[in-house]
Amino acid sequence: MLIEIKNLYKNYTMGELEVPALKDINLQIRKNEYLAIMGPSGSGKSTLMNILGCLDTPTKGEYIFNKSDVSQLNDDELSAMRNREIGFIFQNFNLLPRLNALQNVEMPLIYSGIKKQERKERSIEALERVGLAERMHHKPGELSGGQRQRVAIARALVSKPGILLADEPTGALDSKTGEEIMQLFYDLHKEGNTIILITHEQEIADHAHRTIHIKDGMIHWDKPNKLKEYMLQDNKNLSQL
Repeated sequence: MLIEIKNLYKNYTMGELEVPALKDINLQIRKNEYLAIMGPSGSGKSTLMNILGCLDTPTKGEYIFNKSDVSQLNDDELSAMRNREIGFIFQNFNLLPRLNALQNVEMPLIYSGIKKQERKERSIEALERVGLAERMHHKPGELSGGQRQRVAIARALVSKPGILLADEPTGALDSKTGEEIMQLFYDLHKEGNTIILITHEQEIADHAHRTIHIKDGMIHWDKPNKLKEYMLQDNKNLSQL
């Protein structure tokens, strides 16, 4: 099991008040799973995303990631875990405007101390995986929204993380471009990547193989999804799914 969360609680202190954000969360995520986490604003899904991404720690309970107890790590250890194991993809891309696509993708490897030639090779490979190698020398302002998101996905892939954590990855895109990005996630999942998708849109969540719905800080339901037909067209053994 890649991720195990056991009896997890998260409270925030607001003045003299203790406000519960997550209550008794129990969750398992397997390696190479494609999972969507849904919920309305204020439901706790963003808090759960922050804990899954090692951006925050639980108040109580366990978070076991790849056999490491994340709930017991200090800030430096959490940072190292994020850099090594988690690739983040955000709604607004978070690209540096003065750097070209290749340089943006290289950034996590610079922080990891990877040498220049290896950085370049791995970054080109990541851009090739998302179909954007021919635009590697273009800056974000010279790219479309879909292309900028592909650069962001390549940046998340370049460190070869254990999971890709995508927070509303189509929120800033038109519907056609958003569908192309979701097809890319499907292709990356087929290649062996574990994907956790945070969304408030059912249509986006339907692309995943399993959806968890968060309500009032608790898991309201957890169920498998039906795969979209167009995603199955290239599979010659549909009966085995």
